[in-house]
Amino acid sequence: MNWLEDYRAKRTTASEAVKAVASGDRVYIGSGCAVPHALVQALAERAEELSEVEIVHHLTIGPTPYIGKDMVGHFRCNDHFVGANTRQAVNEGEADYVPVHLHDMPRLFKEGSALDVACVIVSPPDEHGFCSFGIEVGVTKPAAMSAKIILAEINRLMPRTLGDSFIHVSKLTSCVEIDRPLDVFEPEEFTGVEKQIAQHIAGLIEDGACLQLGIGGIPDAVLNFLDDKKDLGVHTELFTKGLPNLMNRGIITCERKNFHPGKVVAGFILGDQDLYDFVHDNAQVEFYPTDYVNDPVNIAQNDNMVAINAAIQVDLTGQVCSDSIGEQIYSGFGGQVDFMRGAAMSRGGIPITALPATAKGGQVSRIVPTLDPGAGVVITRADVHVIVTENGVASMYGRNVRQRAQSLIEIADPRFQEDLLHAAHARRIFGRLHPGADLT
Repeated sequence: MNWLEDYRAKRTTASEAVKAVASGDRVYIGSGCAVPHALVQALAERAEELSEVEIVHHLTIGPTPYIGKDMVGHFRCNDHFVGANTRQAVNEGEADYVPVHLHDMPRLFKEGSALDVACVIVSPPDEHGFCSFGIEVGVTKPAAMSAKIILAEINRLMPRTLGDSFIHVSKLTSCVEIDRPLDVFEPEEFTGVEKQIAQHIAGLIEDGACLQLGIGGIPDAVLNFLDDKKDLGVHTELFTKGLPNLMNRGIITCERKNFHPGKVVAGFILGDQDLYDFVHDNAQVEFYPTDYVNDPVNIAQNDNMVAINAAIQVDLTGQVCSDSIGEQIYSGFGGQVDFMRGAAMSRGGIPITALPATAKGGQVSRIVPTLDPGAGVVITRADVHVIVTENGVASMYGRNVRQRAQSLIEIADPRFQEDLLHAAHARRIFGRLHPGADLT
């Protein structure tokens, strides 16, 4: 049987395809903007027939019909990066969160608890029978290749992205032909504070630097302040909306990259149809699984690697929390530490952690004496290098705690600097406070 006959034989409906799922199975669902909604909905409709099915994914966009009071005992979501659609369930104990570095996720699938089923979206097969994972290669390809059963939505609107992004029809168990627009992710408009932070970061980026951009307004805003740069490169888990403009204008060329020179290397896309059209069959952009893209050793092969990631809170010693607000889980580790460590190992690299100096409309400081109770340390004191707020840049690398505290207080909001200074003295970070000492 040739591949086309094989494909035709595997075509079915979503309802028929999900009959392959049994009670007790571990089921991976395609992540990001590549959620196979037809398969997910059909699976949810089988809830009464199933028990203890574990749903595994990493930051999905859109509805989660497998979560809810009526799904208890039937499905349990095990989320590796918490998004807006699962945050409440995780924090109410109705779903679970797995703290994990993104480069480690494929290893979990291969060496940990096996995946029974993977539900994914792929592009239509090419003339040789290969489908592309399109906009979500990083986690989804390793998951699919580790699963015993692969249920695939074949969506003609899924772009054919290049790199290590393909799967042959012969590997698919069932094929459900779908013709619907892919999910989109629209970032919010940059705030004035985010633009100020971005300008500080842009001042640290030299011609020929290789960039990684995390999720959030600050990394996105940085791209608006790079017009005077030359021959920038990109090695990033997330391919963002601002990159095509800089690529088309010749600001991003990747010509000075040491690793995959001439190519933008990425793992997945959160964007819109214009972005999906841009990467379709685009030989300048290559997508790879996350154990390749996010491997700190691979990242470090690029000289002048600049990693830009956001944070929620930083304490006076340099500990960074970016996955929780106190005890409440907000997001996940993702690839932040992967790129912080990779950039730190890069010759001339700069790992940057960025955050506004305040939250809640200026009512609270994000630079704090100690992290909130229950807040998780994502970047340790030893891993942090540079902290940036709208008030400036603080270097942490090689600095002692006293020097770090001084630098962080200087880039905190002026309204909170005196309180931070008092707290530092109370902890004797600056030594014993003498009676009558001037804290200003």
